[in-house]
Amino acid sequence: MDGLPARRPDPRVERSRTIIRAAALEELAQSGYGAFTIESVAARAHVGKSTIYRLWRDKLDLIADAFESAHEQAVPDVTTGTTAQRITMLVQHVAEVAADSLFSRCIPALIEGAGHDPRLRDFHYRYSARRRQSLTELIAGGIRSGEFTASCEPDLAAQAMLGAIFYGRLMSGEPFAPSQAPQLVAALLRPRDASSPEVS
Repeated sequence: MDGLPARRPDPRVERSRTIIRAAALEELAQSGYGAFTIESVAARAHVGKSTIYRLWRDKLDLIADAFESAHEQAVPDVTTGTTAQRITMLVQHVAEVAADSLFSRCIPALIEGAGHDPRLRDFHYRYSARRRQSLTELIAGGIRSGEFTASCEPDLAAQAMLGAIFYGRLMSGEPFAPSQAPQLVAALLRPRDASSPEVS
């Protein structure tokens, strides 16, 4: 009703959500999408499965929420610095996550499951596109401001950067090192500013 203060989230419910989301990512990383069940997550989180079904419709709803929540908590602040510096920060962050994190260990399961489940595939593609969009928009802003060459295509450049990281994670024995982010940004975008895009 208008004029009434907004109801504050129940801290017990929020705490349960946090625990269950973490358990869902752990279960996905360890068991894969096909073997992932609400029952297995409930056992890992030490809650009843009815608790999970009160908060999420099904396993895909839970996995999607866990991924979105993990992203919101981990994404760095890229609101200051030159565009090249901000892009470098974002690329470094992605490289760190891809190299060693619970999220990284979920990626193979997500890809494998998307090959069999159309709903998961749709989420996977939409999630990836949204995550790439922030990088694409930063590159586009650098082109408009004259920091990068006008011949650079923003989304292609973003895909090339992320492709280098995830190729190392999924297709080779040498993960892309976060310390190489400045060189990757410089090689693909060739900032007009002669200063290094490195950030401290």
